[in-house]
Amino acid sequence: MSKPKVAIIDNAVYPELYKPVEHWSRYLRDVEWTAFTAPGGGLPRPQDFSHIILTGSEASILNREPWAEGEVDFVREAFRLDRPLLGSCYGHQLLALALAGPRHVGRCREPEIGWIPIEITADSPLLGPKGTAYTFSIHFDEVRDLEDPFLVLASSPVCPIQAFGMKDHPVWGLQIHPEIDVEAARGLLRDFGGVFPDVLSLYRKALDSSPRDSGLIFKIIDGFLRFSS
Repeated sequence: MSKPKVAIIDNAVYPELYKPVEHWSRYLRDVEWTAFTAPGGGLPRPQDFSHIILTGSEASILNREPWAEGEVDFVREAFRLDRPLLGSCYGHQLLALALAGPRHVGRCREPEIGWIPIEITADSPLLGPKGTAYTFSIHFDEVRDLEDPFLVLASSPVCPIQAFGMKDHPVWGLQIHPEIDVEAARGLLRDFGGVFPDVLSLYRKALDSSPRDSGLIFKIIDGFLRFSS
């Protein structure tokens, strides 16, 4: 098996505040990776990479800019080429939009902001065995009502699809942000509070809570990179 060559598709729209490439790349030790800024229209050819990570975003999947539509086409081509795909938060939603359709994304009835428990409902190479895990989360939109060949891998009381996989394809979506550690998450919540005052109370509530992180990111990265296209 050749060494992985990873494309990180950066979906941040406030790059001075949210730096998803920094969060993800710290776990890609000894792995070749290149970042591309989707809002700037800088998507690569999927055939040039062995693995593709789609990051989160401050944008909403429900109010898509032209750059997001271009990323939908990119995802479909990468899927056609059977490239391993991993999406987090916005990237998770974008995978569902591209591969299942627009009715499978929507506004969540209750935002999940802070460190939350998720229930892993099915064994998987990325999340491991069934059980409860803790991780950072910050989202207002969600994936919903997935059908075969999608498999729901994890859920929470207010978000039935916290993670999904696909039968016979190396595709995974994670609503959570396992790549953001406690220190970085605290900084992000403080910074976002100054930019999004309408939800400042939610960020403050999360900052006042006790963080709990099960370290899922290590298992996720290891499992993801084990798949080859």
